Amino acid sequence: MGEVNTSIALVWASWWSAYTTAKNQQAEVKLLKLTRKVHDLLQLTKLYTVFDIKDDEASAIASFK
Repeated sequence: MGEVNTSIALVWASWWSAYTTAKNQQAEVKLLKLTRKVHDLLQLTKLYTVFDIKDDEASAIASFK
C-alpha cells in the first residue's frame, strides 16, 4: 500500500510542478479526460479550483485561445 501512496504523491508533485512552472511563465496547464477516481480526488482536495479540467480535447484546445 505504501507504494501506491508514493505513486500518488509523485503524480501530485509532478502536476503541481507543472502548474507552478506554467504559472510563472504566464502559461496554462489543462487536465484532460480524468478518470472518475482522479476527478473525485481533485474535488475532495479542492484542487479542481486550481486546475482547468476538460472532458474532451476540442474544448481543451479551444480554451487556450
